[in-house]
Amino acid sequence: MACVWALMVVVQVVAAQGMGVNYGTLGDNLPTAGEVANFLKTKTTIERVKIYDVKAEVLQAFAKSGISVTVTAPNGDIGVLRNMETARQWVVSNIKPFHPETKINYILVGSEVLHWGDSSMIRGLVPAMRTLHSALEAEGITDIKVTTAHSLAIMRASIPPSQGSFRPALAKRVLGPMLKFLRETRAPFMVNPYPYFSYNGKNVNFLLFRPNRGLYDKYTKITYTNQFDALMDAVHSAMKALGFADVAIAVGETGWPSLCDGWDACSVSNAQSYNAHLITHLATPKGTPLMPNRTFETYIFALFNENQKPGPIAERNWGLFHPDFSPVYDSGLLRNPQVTPAPAPGNRNKWCVPKADASDAALQANINYVCSQGVDCKPIQPGGLCYAPNNVRALATYAMNAYYQANGRHDFNCDFSHTAIITTIDPSHDKCKF
Repeated sequence: MACVWALMVVVQVVAAQGMGVNYGTLGDNLPTAGEVANFLKTKTTIERVKIYDVKAEVLQAFAKSGISVTVTAPNGDIGVLRNMETARQWVVSNIKPFHPETKINYILVGSEVLHWGDSSMIRGLVPAMRTLHSALEAEGITDIKVTTAHSLAIMRASIPPSQGSFRPALAKRVLGPMLKFLRETRAPFMVNPYPYFSYNGKNVNFLLFRPNRGLYDKYTKITYTNQFDALMDAVHSAMKALGFADVAIAVGETGWPSLCDGWDACSVSNAQSYNAHLITHLATPKGTPLMPNRTFETYIFALFNENQKPGPIAERNWGLFHPDFSPVYDSGLLRNPQVTPAPAPGNRNKWCVPKADASDAALQANINYVCSQGVDCKPIQPGGLCYAPNNVRALATYAMNAYYQANGRHDFNCDFSHTAIITTIDPSHDKCKF
């Protein structure tokens, strides 16, 4: 099993390549921007950051770092950015002093404007995006794209994913014209999908990329194994309905808090499971069921636990790292694989097996899930050493344990919708070795 664990470490490191993170600064104990830039460059595989303003000290700190930076024009600037003269002045003041030494790749016009903005902001959003794009070109800047980020409050429907649709009023007046602009400028449509907000106590495995029975879309006959893919495909379906299926989608925010006000959704284990599995999931080139082979530029929320954010405890506990740069949990984003913790002592002689009362239907669903996640299922196929015709329990025992072993032998990897249990009795038999 040592070789399996070593392989997992390598996969985690490779998976993190190209990931982005939201860098917020609402804390009185956070490191300087220069320290942050150096940490990200030398200690992590994070290649992009997104900030919620255009702070000069942050933009200066990331100069010549090789890390791409997405900046945000505050919602309150939307009105002035509709005017070409003031938009050019905004570019001269906030972008030109740092470009191109700082790799600014996107300017977001506002944040979740269609969710939180007033009617004047919403009406002015697309005109402001177009004017800011023209202002950049007028100042000789052609390598920075303009877009904005949306909460999924823009959706009228997201289940089933193939029937995803935007809210009608927004689709006609705002999102249609916006997608036209994004297509013209080859900029992505940015959304903030948070499976966390769908938590109801019964769907945790579906939200956290753990083995589950899935979500069946009767229109496409696709079974979704995680909420992230389902949300992304719902957005894609809504875009397709407006004629813009070809526009790229980026993920501006997604994450999971590690602590909150007594709600069982929040835990270090759940946060680690979501973010670590998400990173691995996005590293594969398979895309989603409705968008095969597509990749999604993604920014995890958030870099730090920020102790001055208002609101409930969860708002201050979305971070991947503490202010001293120590990880809140292992997300797979640190460069040095030695920091990846080995399985806990004693785990080497543990196996994951079905519970005695698990039904054949549930066990077959577990087999289907495991074999769709890249686990080698050849040993339980005809001709394999562990093939057992007409014995679903035996096949599931091998598959469920293989998944448990390959993912680090953590207790949460042996749940399978409450149909599995950890044992210290080796289930190997005959030539079938576990």
